[in-house]
Amino acid sequence: MKKNGILCALGITILAIVFFAFKRNQDISDSRFITHVVDLKKQTLKFYLQNNEGIRFRNHKALKEELNKRSQKLIFAMNGGMYLKDGSPQGLYIENGIVKAPIDTIKTAYGNFYLQPNGIFYITKKNKGVICKTIDFAQSPNISYATQSGPMLVINNTIHPVFSKGSKHLHIRNGVGILPNGNVLFAMSKELITLYDFAEFFKSNGCKNALYLDGFVSRTYLPKKKWEQLDGNFGVIIGETETMN
Repeated sequence: MKKNGILCALGITILAIVFFAFKRNQDISDSRFITHVVDLKKQTLKFYLQNNEGIRFRNHKALKEELNKRSQKLIFAMNGGMYLKDGSPQGLYIENGIVKAPIDTIKTAYGNFYLQPNGIFYITKKNKGVICKTIDFAQSPNISYATQSGPMLVINNTIHPVFSKGSKHLHIRNGVGILPNGNVLFAMSKELITLYDFAEFFKSNGCKNALYLDGFVSRTYLPKKKWEQLDGNFGVIIGETETMN
């Protein structure tokens, strides 16, 4: 009887582990957000700023048209960080292994970007997604893409200590987190939301670290979910592509 009980408990545990792993490999569903999960080992994710003539894309429509010329289909796109008045990236920006904008280590200044700690989302040449605090970032030739933004939403499984539950600061927001299996979770709120609630969304889905990308300018292009925001005027764009047949 005791043996049967142990086997039963073991079976339940195994089923729970399998179910959890299966769930983590599925897309994240939450009616408050438009979400997209990327497996960097199987999907192609890149960062974009300008075309070959040095003209800033500004929005998903321009990027989509440019990629079509290259026989690339845009599957998903989202604005990828804050920018200066001229549209150039605010803080570190790396594209195809080349540093296009230097890291910003200023600790005291105005705006969400400087709400410490801020952070960096980067992709290595081995197709691994990483989010870390700016102070923990180490420049490396093994980094293909990187964008700096702020504030961090989740830091080592903890919601940013400055955020307040029930805050009256409500905005559309977008951000990125790393799921337990290493996949990258992108999310944009469909409605006005606090930073605390936005961070809680990433934490509740198992993201050890998550980074805020931007607010009211946020746009997402995701045709498979019937969400196609092609307008806007921003800097870096993060996009997933497929080669056209």
